[in-house]
Amino acid sequence: MKDIPEGFIRRKTSTIPFGYKLADDVKGYLEPIQVEIESLQLIEQMIVGEEISLQMGSDWLEYKTGRSISPRGLQKHIDIKYGRRSERLGE
Repeated sequence: MKDIPEGFIRRKTSTIPFGYKLADDVKGYLEPIQVEIESLQLIEQMIVGEEISLQMGSDWLEYKTGRSISPRGLQKHIDIKYGRRSERLGE
């Protein structure tokens, strides 16, 4: 079996998550796209800090990376990583 390069993740669903692409050389794995991951992390922090809206975040990500993500998709990603908004605010 080939060694899996650092940062690669196993493909679990038919949907490829934002920040990854199909790996050409390692079957069944997704290769990270660094600029997308860094951009997503920046937007995550701004949304969690309530500096921008989900719509603004998804628009900026598409502008910066050329890859689209819906506001709902961005919300689901943030809810999984940071918890729902009500949980983050302690409500």
